[in-house]
This record gives sequence, C-alpha cells and structure tokens, in this order.
Amino acid sequence: MISLLGRIIDLIAPRACAVCGARLAAEEEILCASCNMNLPLTNFASTPMDNEMARLFWHRFNIQRAAALFYYQAGAGPSNLIYDLKYHNRRDIGIYLGKMAAASFQQEDFFEDIDCIIPAPLAKKRLKQRGYNQSMEIALGVAEITHLPIEDKVLKRKTFLTSQTHKDKWQRAENVKDAFELADSERIYNKHVLIIDDVVTTGATITECAKALSKAGDVKISVLALGFAKS
Repeated sequence: MISLLGRIIDLIAPRACAVCGARLAAEEEILCASCNMNLPLTNFASTPMDNEMARLFWHRFNIQRAAALFYYQAGAGPSNLIYDLKYHNRRDIGIYLGKMAAASFQQEDFFEDIDCIIPAPLAKKRLKQRGYNQSMEIALGVAEITHLPIEDKVLKRKTFLTSQTHKDKWQRAENVKDAFELADSERIYNKHVLIIDDVVTTGATITECAKALSKAGDVKISVLALGFAKS
C-alpha cells in the first residue's frame, strides 16, 4: 500500500524513471512499468554453465556459474542505470537491481550451494573519489534477497591505472593484470564464492579477481553482473 505521505511527496517532488526520465507512478521504484517490461534481459540464469558470459571464462579459471541480468549497450537506455549508479551517486539503483537480479536468478536455483558474496573491489583512490563501491551496492541488494554473507575484506585491489572504458580486449587485460590480491584466504578456503560486478565486457576484471581468490585453495567461483556487453 502506498502511504498518503508517499503520494504527497511524489506530488511535490516527482521521481523520474532512471532509464527514460518519465515520471514514476507512486507504486513504481527506479524504473517505470514500460522500461521494466522492456529491459533486455539475458535469461542466462536458466543456463548458468553455458551462456555467452560463462564462455568468456572457460579455460581462464574454474567457473561454476555465470549470469547477467540484462544486455548492456553503451548509449542505449538501460546503460543510464549503470552510468547513474557509478557516477551520479545513485546507490539505490545498485540495491534495486541487485534485488531484481537475485529474485529472478533464485527461481533458477542459481545461488544453490554458494557460501558468500565478494563484490569486485575498487582501488582506494577510486573509492575515495566515488565515495562508495557500486559492486558493493549491488551485493547488498543480492544479499537482501538471498541472505548470503558479504565478504568485502577477502579481496583487495592493489593497483589502478586507468578506467576500462574505451579499451579493447587486450588493453583491458593489461590494465588489470595482477591488480588484485588475496587478503584473507581462511575465510574462503574450500568455499563457493560469488563475485559481483556491475558490467562484464571482456571478463578481464573478473578473471583477475578469480586468479587472486583461487590462491586460497579449493575455491569454487561463480559470477553475477547486472550488465553483459555483447562483443
């Protein structure tokens, strides 16, 4: 039920859809009904071991499952969600979409036997500039639905050269090579961990995260992202 106060606030300060900018109805959150219905969903969670995103990681590390909520294309409407999450202090978008992804993937038993969530970490410099880690916000949304613990002290980013944006496959790989380090192996030894990131493009960042986590020993790794950028 929408409270009277909520309706009054919407009249005074109307909220806008994060994709198209249309005014949200009182019962809508982040996305209007039209944009929600037309979000380009991947349905990867129905085939989590063999889909476009999972194949990126074959032969790179022992991937268990991989899925993204929607197809990401720079400049397209849904890309506004990621852009606002990362650069416009819209942490609420990360939590909302994390919950949406978790609720959808849960229907496919995607989280079965996963022990904990690990958000892809930001470098200290980047975290200071932004004020938050967008992957952590997504993880908070996922955790709210799945009740899985978040382990945000296990993995650290030790270097940051430049953003991955506008780089090709090889430049992305070089840019994040050996960028992560395992900070606490005991917390994930012999566990199944879920790495969470905002967008997967070439898989370079996730691969480097997985390489560092694998040093803990007997670690199984799955991946969840909001967006998947088709090559």
